[in-house]
Amino acid sequence: MAFFIASSPHTHSRRSTPDLMKWVALCALPGLATQTYFFGWGTIIQLLFAIVLAFSLEGIVMLVRKRHPMSALRDNSALVTAWLLAVSIPPLSPWWIVTIGLVFAIVIAKHLYGGMGQNLFNPAMVAYVVLLISFPVQMTSWIAPSTLQPATISIGDSFALIFSGFNLDGLSLQQVRTGIDGVTMATPLDAFKTGLRAGQTSQEVLSHSQFSGLAGVGWEWVNIAYLLGGLLMLRLRIIAWHIPAAFLVSLVVFSGAFFLFTPGETASPVLHLFSGATMLGAFFIATDPVSASTTVKGRLVFGAMIGALVFIIRSWGGFPDGVAFAVLLANMCVPMIDYYTKPRTYGH
Repeated sequence: MAFFIASSPHTHSRRSTPDLMKWVALCALPGLATQTYFFGWGTIIQLLFAIVLAFSLEGIVMLVRKRHPMSALRDNSALVTAWLLAVSIPPLSPWWIVTIGLVFAIVIAKHLYGGMGQNLFNPAMVAYVVLLISFPVQMTSWIAPSTLQPATISIGDSFALIFSGFNLDGLSLQQVRTGIDGVTMATPLDAFKTGLRAGQTSQEVLSHSQFSGLAGVGWEWVNIAYLLGGLLMLRLRIIAWHIPAAFLVSLVVFSGAFFLFTPGETASPVLHLFSGATMLGAFFIATDPVSASTTVKGRLVFGAMIGALVFIIRSWGGFPDGVAFAVLLANMCVPMIDYYTKPRTYGH
């Protein structure tokens, strides 16, 4: 028998990068199914289109870089990027929204920095922020949850609205959304902030039909589904608990303190937890192993920073949901966080 001398680390994980990315997508299935149930077939159509486009862009960029495309396609990172972007945008957004977003995510935010493992920022969130700033109307055109719609939007209508801008009856997306209840056109976080700025009390805003026991109709179940998927990832040790726990605890602490001392001016911790992209961000976005902090203490600081920024942006910022902005701002601070939280070398 031969004796091999090798440097540390001496442990080996049986999970490869493709396997980890595959499990991330599988654990996101409950959230995807719930989101499709409440917001229609557009979510599935956007996801399938995004996956095909992401793999195509990945292969083209690898060929331009004179590298074998299969080395990048096999790691499934393009799958996760496409998945996160597709479920983050309104389900009936025009097809060019996904196209522009994935060009920024795959080509600019990922490969211009060197490819897999070299990107400083979460590619999907870079794409989301670029789209939100550039096309605010399309990126905030959420339809009402299915339980508040007088008639469901068929898969044919969804496909036609995404790729032509009109449904099978010739109505535009704006006409379809206006035909529902005008108050249900905004997301719960957006409706809450708009109501407070209009002079309504928090109780008056929460009495609208789009709010329910925990948060917004449909949105609370979507967040619960992503929470279950995130807990499954923790159980399978796909991710560590530090970032999501610090994220959620920080969000609860800040929102709870302001809700306690300034009642009626900010949303409750429950509304923050189960609205918007809270659970998706805590378990599937902030835990990106490439752009997140790598030290144990750093992950706690990183997650807490995101939670605080999400509350600040939601409460006083110009956008209703601040998860993407908070993640990117925290990504900027990762080198400093890792520098000051790196473990002390043994013997020093």
